[in-house]
Amino acid sequence: MNAYPLILTLDPHGVPHRWVSWQHACFYYAKDLVAWSIGENSFTIHGGLNRMTGLCSEICANSIIAIKGRALGGRHFNQVPPLDNRELFHRDQHLCAYCGDRLTSQRLTRDHVRPVSQGGRDIWMNVVTACRACNQRKSGRTPEQASMHLLYAPYVPNKAEYLILCNRNILVDQMDFLARHVPSSSRIRL
Repeated sequence: MNAYPLILTLDPHGVPHRWVSWQHACFYYAKDLVAWSIGENSFTIHGGLNRMTGLCSEICANSIIAIKGRALGGRHFNQVPPLDNRELFHRDQHLCAYCGDRLTSQRLTRDHVRPVSQGGRDIWMNVVTACRACNQRKSGRTPEQASMHLLYAPYVPNKAEYLILCNRNILVDQMDFLARHVPSSSRIRL
């Protein structure tokens, strides 16, 4: 098990970018690519011994670091994140969009509101979480054709929401930072 949490990286202007391992964060520090850092949590990573001095190298890494280089800006922040069942189920709070049952990931499926067989696409705005029974009952029909009603509408999570959905072991300072970038209309539980 990894003793260190994932590190949240930002662009130089503070736009959330991605999660990296402590090893990747050490690379950024060692290459002098960290523009600035924030967060209440810091971790000291000890390296090997220097043969000449006998001293152990160490890097102190913060839980949130901004990486030098080209700013990502709004273009990257508003980019559509990749669709994955794990994040979809988290987005929908493990709640079936048709019957309202809250279930474990193993008992849930990805349902295409407009079925692929009818021209629907596999995108965030066309998928919801459904239990196996409701998905089978709906089959290759739209909710209207199957006389089933959606309990909530699908939406595309923004970058901050997606980063929250991707990492279930977020430190408090990281969550506080990301929460400031989550729209008030979000269904993400903060």
